[in-house]
Amino acid sequence: MINDVIAETKERMQASLDAYNHDLSGMRSGRASTALVDKLMVDYYGQPTPLRQLANISTPEALQIMIRPYDASALKSIEKAIQEAKLGVNPNNDGAAIRLNMPPLTRETRQKLVKVLKDRTEEAKIAIRNIRRDGNKDLKDFTDEKLISEDDQKRGEERIQKLTDEHIAKLDELAKAKEEEITEV
Repeated sequence: MINDVIAETKERMQASLDAYNHDLSGMRSGRASTALVDKLMVDYYGQPTPLRQLANISTPEALQIMIRPYDASALKSIEKAIQEAKLGVNPNNDGAAIRLNMPPLTRETRQKLVKVLKDRTEEAKIAIRNIRRDGNKDLKDFTDEKLISEDDQKRGEERIQKLTDEHIAKLDELAKAKEEEITEV
């Protein structure tokens, strides 16, 4: 019973960490990354469709993303989706592909990105702490229902706290690496 609560807590914390990591991959750094446009939804024949399903996305140069649609009729829709996403880059449509030329990051832009990174990191930490709270509440409910002893509850809470500490340390590690990537000139 306690192991089930801990396993579920660990699974949820890992999912939160994975979501944070995926979120980081979409943040701009000094280089172009296809992750910047990965999550874009394009209106394709009236259906919101992920850009990944409509086009080949590559980075032919360090500061350029190339989007080559499988269906040329989707070019205009993809271009419109990029403009509406407000990515800070203007799409260049040559009739066969769209090129996104990433402007080099200024010092001010880098500082803003670091601030956004810190906000997202704090949100992820809050999510992990909320998962800890839920796990501890489940253990307390089991104790109240006399399904486990108070000693078992305390041991379970200690294990959940250890999981929390491990996942927050991993978050900090990821954030530090991303901050170094952003501030690298």
